[in-house]
Amino acid sequence: MNFVILSCCCDGQGSIVRDSLEIEDEDEGSIFYANSTNLAVQVDDKKTVGLNAFARIAPSCPIIADLVTVHNLFDVLTSSSGGRLHFLVYDKYLKSLDRELRSVKGIMQSPLASSLHLDAGECILAIDGDKPIHPVLQHIGISAWPGRLVLTTHALYFQSIRVGYGDNIVKYDLATDSNQVIKRDLTGPLGVRLFDKAVMYKSSTLTDPIYFDFPELGGPSRRDYWLAITREVLQVNRFIRKFNLGDVQRAEALSKAILGILRYSAVKEAFHIAPSHFKTTLTFSLAEKLPKGDMVLEALYNNYFQLLDSSLSHLATDSAVDKMPENHSVPFSLYALSRMGFLLLKRKDETEKEISFCAVCFGVTKSLEAALEESICYSERIESARATVDQVKVEGIDANLALMQELLFPLIQVGKIVYSLSQWEDPLKSLLFLAFMLYVIQRGLVSYIVPFVFLTFAVVILWRKYIGGGKLLEVLEVKPPPSKNAVEQILILQEAISKLEDSLQAVNIALLKFRSVLFASVPKATEVVAAVLIAAATFLVFVPSRHLLLMFALELYTREMPLRKQNTEKFRRRIREWWARIPAAPVQMIRPNETKKKR
Repeated sequence: MNFVILSCCCDGQGSIVRDSLEIEDEDEGSIFYANSTNLAVQVDDKKTVGLNAFARIAPSCPIIADLVTVHNLFDVLTSSSGGRLHFLVYDKYLKSLDRELRSVKGIMQSPLASSLHLDAGECILAIDGDKPIHPVLQHIGISAWPGRLVLTTHALYFQSIRVGYGDNIVKYDLATDSNQVIKRDLTGPLGVRLFDKAVMYKSSTLTDPIYFDFPELGGPSRRDYWLAITREVLQVNRFIRKFNLGDVQRAEALSKAILGILRYSAVKEAFHIAPSHFKTTLTFSLAEKLPKGDMVLEALYNNYFQLLDSSLSHLATDSAVDKMPENHSVPFSLYALSRMGFLLLKRKDETEKEISFCAVCFGVTKSLEAALEESICYSERIESARATVDQVKVEGIDANLALMQELLFPLIQVGKIVYSLSQWEDPLKSLLFLAFMLYVIQRGLVSYIVPFVFLTFAVVILWRKYIGGGKLLEVLEVKPPPSKNAVEQILILQEAISKLEDSLQAVNIALLKFRSVLFASVPKATEVVAAVLIAAATFLVFVPSRHLLLMFALELYTREMPLRKQNTEKFRRRIREWWARIPAAPVQMIRPNETKKKR
C-alpha cells in the first residue's frame, strides 16, 4: 500500500484524528483534517491504493466505509482511474463526507427539529423543498400543493407552504409494518401522467397513494436521490422488525443506515455519481437487491447484531478493547455517531466509553464475507446476463411479433401439422394419427408424455453441451416487418386497443348471460343447463377417466370428418342460436359521490 488510508480514533470531544495530523479547534474545525493541500503535496501523484487494501482497512472506520458496501464504494471512487484509488480522490471524498456530516448535524440543531416533535432517537437525514424555487409537490388524487419534505430515521414529514411554519405537518411512518411500497412513478397536473420525476408512497393505512413530485429542468436525479435514501430507511426498519432488535441493536442498525446515506450523499455531491442497483453504497438497500441478499442480512445479524448485548456487558467490566473475546462485537457505527453529536439512544448507556475505531474483531465477519462473496458472484452473472438482454431488445409491436414468431417457429409448425390432420385434408395420415392417439390413451401412456418431453429437452441440452463442441450460439436472424411511420403505428395501436375492448365486452356479456341462467331469469334455459350439468356429473362419476379421455379425443378429432362435418356445423348453429336467446343480466354503473371524491 502506497499511502495510509486511515488511522482513526475518537478523542472524546466529537472529533476524528487522522494520522496525527494537525486539526482545527474542536467546535469549528474539520472532522478529518485542516489543510488537504499540504498533505497532497507530500504524496506522489503516481502512488495509488488497490481494492484489497482499501476493503481490508477502510471498514475499520465506520464513517468512511461499511463492510457490506466497501467494494461498491471503491468502484465509485475509482470509476475514472482504472481501478486504483488516488489520494486526491480519497481526499475529495473525505471533504464531501465532512460537509455532509456537518450539514446533517446543523439541521438537527435548527428550529425545524423541534417543530417536527421527533421521537427519542429520531434523526433528520434530508430536507428538500425549503427553497421557493425548488419546492416539492405532493399529489393526492388530482390535487397538488407545494411544501417541504423531511426524511428522518423513522418517517417522512410533509409540511405545506400554504400554512404557517410548523403547522399542518403530515407524517408518513416508515417504521411500522403496514405493507408500504415506495417506487418511482409518473405524475403531472390534474393527475395526468406526463413527467417521470415523482416518488409514489403507498401503505395499508392510506386510502389513496401519495405522490411526491420533484420538479427540475434536468433529469430525474433529484427524485432518484430521494427514492434511494427513503428506501434505505424503509429497509433498515424492516430489518429491525424482522430480527426484533433491542434498543442498542436497533440504534446500531439505524447508525449503519445513517452513515450509508451520508456516504451516498457525499459521493453524489463530490463526483456527481448516483450508483444504482448492485453498485449502490447503501447497506440495507444493497442487501435487498443482491441475489441471496437475505443470507447477507442473516449473516450480518448472526455475526454482529446478535453479539452486541454480550459485548456491551463485557465492555462495562473491561478497560481495554483488546481484552475482548474474538466472538464479541462492538457497535462501532453507534459510537461513531454519538461522538459526532448524534443521540440515537433514549438514554446515555453506562457502557459508552472511548474505544478505538481501529479495533476490528477479526473472525466475527468471516461468514458475512463468505455470504457477500457468494452474492457478489451471482450479481456479476446477473449483470452480464442483463447486458445481453439490453442488447436484444427491439422496439415496435410488429418487430416484437416477428421475433416471437421466429423463436416459436418449431411449436408453430407442430401446431399447423396437428391442425391440418384434424381437418382431414389427408384422410390416410389423419386416420393413422387418430389410431396412434387412441393407442396411447388406451395403453395409459398419457401420463408419460410430459416426462418424455422433459427428457427429450434434457438430452438435447446435454448433447449441445458435450457433443456440440461448445460452439457459440448462432445469431438468430429475423426478417423485420415493413417500417411504418408514426401515424400508421398509432392506427395499429388503436386497432389493437379496440380488439382488446371487444374481447373484454364479449367476456362480460358471457358472464352476465350465465348470471341470468344461474338466477333463473330464463326458466327454460335454466332447466336445460341444469339437466346437462346433472348428466355430465353422473357421467364423470361412473365412467372411468381413461374412457372419458378416449371419447373426448375421438369427439374433438373427428368433428371435421366428411361423415360428421355436416352434423357438426348444424350442432354449432343450434348452440349459437340458443345462446343468442338468453338475455344478459342488467347492470348499472354507480358514480362516486362528489363529496367522497373531494375527500
